Amino acid sequence: MRVESLWRAVLRACVALLTLATIVLPAQAADPIKFGFSMALTGSVAPNGKMLLQALEIWRDDVNAEGGLLGRPVELVYYDDQSNPSNVPGIYTKLLTVDKVDLVLGPYATNMIAAAMPVLMSNNKLTVGMLGVNINRQFDYPRYFSMITGGNEGTLAFSRGWFELAAQQNPKPKTVAIVAADAEFGRTTCDGTRDNAKAGGFQIVYDKSYPPSTTDYAPILRAVQATNPDLIYVCAYPPDTVGFVRAANEIDLKAKMFGGAMVGLFATPIKMQLGPLLNGIVFMESFAPPPTINFPGLSELLAKYQAKAPELKIDPLGYEYVPFGYAVGQVFAQAIEATKSLDDGKLADYMHANSFPTVAGEIRFGKDGEWVKSRQFFSQFQKVSGNDIDQFRTTEKQVILWPPEYKTGTMIYPYDKSKSQ
Repeated sequence: MRVESLWRAVLRACVALLTLATIVLPAQAADPIKFGFSMALTGSVAPNGKMLLQALEIWRDDVNAEGGLLGRPVELVYYDDQSNPSNVPGIYTKLLTVDKVDLVLGPYATNMIAAAMPVLMSNNKLTVGMLGVNINRQFDYPRYFSMITGGNEGTLAFSRGWFELAAQQNPKPKTVAIVAADAEFGRTTCDGTRDNAKAGGFQIVYDKSYPPSTTDYAPILRAVQATNPDLIYVCAYPPDTVGFVRAANEIDLKAKMFGGAMVGLFATPIKMQLGPLLNGIVFMESFAPPPTINFPGLSELLAKYQAKAPELKIDPLGYEYVPFGYAVGQVFAQAIEATKSLDDGKLADYMHANSFPTVAGEIRFGKDGEWVKSRQFFSQFQKVSGNDIDQFRTTEKQVILWPPEYKTGTMIYPYDKSKSQ
């Protein structure tokens, strides 16, 4: 009897251990996959950063609703970098050493991505930077990938179409003024502008930068106008964009084309604020409004985003940024599921070797991590009246001029607000 009782006790213990294992093992397997990043949630580019964050959160929720990745839920761990590059290295160090995230992504914006790279490289971490201009030309890091439309053309992509449009005019304009913010984005983007101007046979009659602390832009444009350029190309951040557009109206700027890489024009609230002052400006944009652009899943994403935007007090449309934030998540998800791995090296190898269908279109990365094919747009504001939002929902008043396959209208030339109204 004692032997029988002993065996029963052993069997009960084994059953208990097996039961415990079935409870503990799934719990361990269900530990979240942590994605870490910094994001501009305050400071000069915060309006854009908030759109990207919301896009990533929608992606996280969509993935988790489908069962997560590798059977594990996705968790986002992020901190506000305050639009300040000096905050970025410390944030990524904390993410890797304290939070011990599995993977990193981002950050957003050229200045912040450049600041993050030394930390990521020293830790051999893969990342997909968001809307950073030609970052890898200075680092040559094989685990860096870029979510921006410039692609294989590098900095040339951000002004090539603009100068091609200028060259099509009759008579062809001859001179150009270049104005750049004295920061990473402004300098890098206007490097390409300078090269395109020279390649197109345009004479550069003004080429100067301005400090990021500038608040009065009228003196800059007066100095530009004194050189009597046919074309004026500006590489400016969101607050600067507002300043330049208002100053152009204030001094009654004369030029045959005015605009450029004025990224403030991506933001719906800025467009609504400036209203008719926008008319005639020809500018670079990364993503055009639907229905001209409507990749699979894009409409559903924008519907989710636009339903949340009013409560969150963020850009009500999100066209220029939201698709890219969500696409970053899609690229990671596809690579993780294909490789069944969270290893940075395996994921980087897969991302170099394969293309990715996303809400931002089919994406394939080149050796330097940039898109293999550029897809940059150049548009012109025409007949904008008042400050209502509906006129910015389509390309009717934000007319796509280039590339030709996406063209929705004809350029009004020369630059004249009254003719564009």
